[in-house]
Amino acid sequence: MTAPRQPPTVLFVDDDPDLREGIGESFELAGIAVQVFSSADLVLERVTRSLNGIIVTDIRMPGMDGASLMRSALEIDPALPVIVITGHGDVPMAVETMRDGAYDFIEKPFAMDRLLIACRRALEKRRLVLEVRALRDVLDQQKALAARLVGRSWAMERLRAEITALAGTDANVLIHGETGSGKEVVARALHDFSERAEKPFVAINCGALPADIIESELFGHEAGAFTGAARQRIGKIEHAAGGTVFLDEIESMPLDLQVKLLRTIEERRIERLGSNRSIGVDVRFVAATKEDLAAASASGRFRADLYYRLDVANLHIPPLRERRDDIPLLFFHLAREARARYRREIPEMTPEMEARLLAHDWPGNVRELRNVADRFVLGLYRIAEDAPRPREAPGMDERSLAERVDDFERAQIRAELKRSEGRLKPVYERLQISRKGLYDKMRRLGIEGAEG
Repeated sequence: MTAPRQPPTVLFVDDDPDLREGIGESFELAGIAVQVFSSADLVLERVTRSLNGIIVTDIRMPGMDGASLMRSALEIDPALPVIVITGHGDVPMAVETMRDGAYDFIEKPFAMDRLLIACRRALEKRRLVLEVRALRDVLDQQKALAARLVGRSWAMERLRAEITALAGTDANVLIHGETGSGKEVVARALHDFSERAEKPFVAINCGALPADIIESELFGHEAGAFTGAARQRIGKIEHAAGGTVFLDEIESMPLDLQVKLLRTIEERRIERLGSNRSIGVDVRFVAATKEDLAAASASGRFRADLYYRLDVANLHIPPLRERRDDIPLLFFHLAREARARYRREIPEMTPEMEARLLAHDWPGNVRELRNVADRFVLGLYRIAEDAPRPREAPGMDERSLAERVDDFERAQIRAELKRSEGRLKPVYERLQISRKGLYDKMRRLGIEGAEG
């Protein structure tokens, strides 16, 4: 869980109790948060890369002196400002600490205003360092998320933004997506980019567990709780302590068990089967469904109170047919993964096959596309005729003829751009259209010139 943000704080260390008290009062009167310490060891315990503060230390102290404290603190974070206070005879030592990385040094006796000015500058520098690090972390997270959830469509950009916004919270999340759309991938991203990432991620497929054992799987049991329960067993929810519980196909959970799950989510406590003892659990709940749970709860097939408890935040994974422009990019991403698994080179993609990939409805979504990418890399799709074809059932493809033609032209142009490594002349020559005609089509179809 996200800890409260610490205010910018000065960690002041000196072995003189009168000076500590006076300096502490002066900082407080100036509106600067301060913590005072009698030894360097106590300060060093509080130094981390995320410390929102600075160190002000006397240079001569019993035990660890100020110079040693500074060196140890800078080993933890080289960008941490350390201000050294020195006596008149210790100026050469203070100059040496400046060479070793001290932010500033102040010679005793000093005016309090001089120290306050130096501390305010140092705290501002620290604020900027932490802000830059936070921005870099966000960018790194966005890159990592884009590698997991591949796609340039607006729907995927929105999904990644929503995951980023929710990952750092403990809000319950309900993920909705069709079969094979990547619901567990989204759930794992919510876990891996949260502060619970080092704790267990426990996935439970409610549809795959028989009704007579799902309660024991979730909540555990004591020895002798039922026939065959020879030993105590820790349930999945308890095992996930500090982490995330992912309930896939939540619509398949029996109604009587939904009551117990609701109580667990509300109270964050469980009772093992055969026990009267209540056990606290610190977990985050993420559920996934391919059904409309609002409709299921309205018809009595799913408890409405559990639905509303789970639906604090709702993530929708778009099916592939609703983001056809992502299909080529995602296919080559999956093909690269297959190349690494099978140690095979990726065959050349023909424009005809790419067009058919775009035209297919992909009822199995990413899972189905991954299977095709695997077979393609294994050499089982050597000719375009083997590629998936659109389903011919009437009414399955609701796109207009113009939309289908646009998809086909888009696929052809992208394939040729890839083949020519982004050079336009070979593209319009092979397609037998004018240069202006190619530019016009690329602009109308939203194709960038550097694609491929």
